[in-house]
Amino acid sequence: MTIAEKKEYFAGRGAQVNPTNRFFKTSYVQEHWEGIDEDSLLENRQTTYLEVFPKTIVNKSDSPDVPGYSMNPYQGCEHGCLYCYARNSHQYWGYSAGMDFEQKILIKKNAPQLLEELFQKPSWEPVPIMLSGNTDCYQPIERKLRITRAMLEVCLKYRNPVSLITKNAVILRDLDILREMAKLKLVHVMVTITSLDEEVRMKLEPRTVTYRNRLNVLRQLSTNGIPCGVMVAPIIPHLTSYDVPKVIKAAAENGAQRAGHTIVRLNGQIAEIFRDWLDKNYPDRADKVWHQIEDCHGGQVNDSRFGTRMRGEGNVAESIRQLFKISVKRYIGESPKLEFDVSNFKRKGHEQLSLF
Repeated sequence: MTIAEKKEYFAGRGAQVNPTNRFFKTSYVQEHWEGIDEDSLLENRQTTYLEVFPKTIVNKSDSPDVPGYSMNPYQGCEHGCLYCYARNSHQYWGYSAGMDFEQKILIKKNAPQLLEELFQKPSWEPVPIMLSGNTDCYQPIERKLRITRAMLEVCLKYRNPVSLITKNAVILRDLDILREMAKLKLVHVMVTITSLDEEVRMKLEPRTVTYRNRLNVLRQLSTNGIPCGVMVAPIIPHLTSYDVPKVIKAAAENGAQRAGHTIVRLNGQIAEIFRDWLDKNYPDRADKVWHQIEDCHGGQVNDSRFGTRMRGEGNVAESIRQLFKISVKRYIGESPKLEFDVSNFKRKGHEQLSLF
């Protein structure tokens, strides 16, 4: 048995490695795995939560791919999705994009307060804000901390629209707030569903809810009058690409009014993390999956070019795009226009001022 075969597979986690933070000049390594009784680098496998105190919570993106505003109550994500582009940002906090990303979660308990302070500023012009846009605002710890719920309460109080994206059923806890926001045209939700294959999900997104539960989220949102859609993302060639029609069909049957998609891209440390995972979980097709990802990005697995990084290019990307387009046309049809109403935005105290 080789050394690689002796290494333990960390069930319930996505990343199986903890690459060196690229901002560090020095790092600890294990040169001889078989000579160490305990894995010193991965000895703490429990999730830890670290409170941070940002000065602002809303960020503006000038990217032509995803322009607008976003806010993230958490950094790092216990869901452990292998492909997550947010992994690289964890390095700015002094951690690895690998196992650190899903084991060391930074929480921003002052996020609701910061959001209210922003809305109180005369300079703030009401616009839709994406919640989250980086890591899932409904990851497991939200059930206890309720930071996302508090932020929604602030948005409802000030009548500022918000767009959410999640893959967790915890969002159903907040149906009462979302219903009120929907009545005022202040909310839209996208539910991410990468496949309908549960075996793939448990390896690819180990700490997320089942695809069946995500379809139930769509059904509950739709039943409660909350505009919602499905995000088929990221599509991984030769792994999840076959499931695109089934995902869109199932989502449509459960109330999805629109659909979006992206092609997987493996920037920075994500390439090393994903390749390691691919070799361990799908050795029979690892090379083919890898080469098809390269085909989507001009011969590389990473792609930072605006305009192509999220949709890909080339024959494989085009075939996926056509499959997605045909599936949406067949099962969803033309989506209703997505409208947010910013006309009712109000700052605290304006009611009293209006009397004079």
